[in-house]
Amino acid sequence: MKKIINEPNDVVTQMLDGMVKAHPERLKRLENTTVLVKKELTPDKVGVVSGGGSGHEPAHAGYIGDGMLDAAVSGEVFTSPTPDQVLAAIKAVDQGKGVLLVIKNYTGDVMNFEMAAEIAEDEGIEVAQVVVNDDVAVEDSTHTTGRRGVAGTLFVHKAAGAAAAQGSSLNEVKNAAESVIQNIKSIGIALYPAEVPGSGNPGFEIGENEMELGIGIHGEPGMETTEVSSANDIAERLVDQVLPELNLKNGDEVTVMVNGLGATPLMELYILSNHIHDLIREKGAVISDTHVGNFMTALEMTGASLTVLKHNEEIKSLLKQPCNTLALNIQKEEA
Repeated sequence: MKKIINEPNDVVTQMLDGMVKAHPERLKRLENTTVLVKKELTPDKVGVVSGGGSGHEPAHAGYIGDGMLDAAVSGEVFTSPTPDQVLAAIKAVDQGKGVLLVIKNYTGDVMNFEMAAEIAEDEGIEVAQVVVNDDVAVEDSTHTTGRRGVAGTLFVHKAAGAAAAQGSSLNEVKNAAESVIQNIKSIGIALYPAEVPGSGNPGFEIGENEMELGIGIHGEPGMETTEVSSANDIAERLVDQVLPELNLKNGDEVTVMVNGLGATPLMELYILSNHIHDLIREKGAVISDTHVGNFMTALEMTGASLTVLKHNEEIKSLLKQPCNTLALNIQKEEA
């Protein structure tokens, strides 16, 4: 599989340097780390940190900025960052009001972020953490105990970042993040696998006329392998898996995200989104916002995921708050 890289062992550090050089007004890299930090930190607020293996761009560094993350920690491709890297991020963003860690539910991520949090607390920094588990496809998968954390993590970043920007306490920021976690569900589908740089092999095997329902963002197996079908059929299968998990009532407001996994054209994502809208509205839900694009990818995997976030008053308010990041920009509404 052809890739625009130099040495496979250098892809993460060269990517991070490239991001900083492209956006020096927004980002800085902590020396001798894989941590990117907001260029100008806002004083006297809770710090919000996330991260994970590389290969999911724009997650996670693409969400550093006003109203979202203060720092993101990158591991090697599809590999959890080490505790010392996470600890460096915590120290970099601590403004005296504590730091929230947003962790996707993968065994390595949970273990390493928790270890860093314990060290930081021993050094006098107050740290809280939330674990995102929005994937409805499988439990106890290849890389995790319980449900995986996938693209819905974006909205956990958004809610936590908005709460922090409003001056909320660490406990309040954590509660805002937990509120989203309790009301968000996702599922993905893949047509073709990705290949980790330097591996020489695809992440999984799939036939030319097959697709994988419930795929993980590292190429983990899903619920079933089946024949490729139409966009409308795929939309129906995704919606049928996600909506029952949310117990939606007639008139409930939701935010919808149709996320590309890296190699799916926007044309196809919008075709998928078209029928997803119809299906969700048929169920009586009100779609307040829709996001279509590449938000949490899996290198060059061909496929897409659906995320649905059910609103409550707190979530609705936090989603409307402005943010300014490379991958998500929400402007303040005019009075």
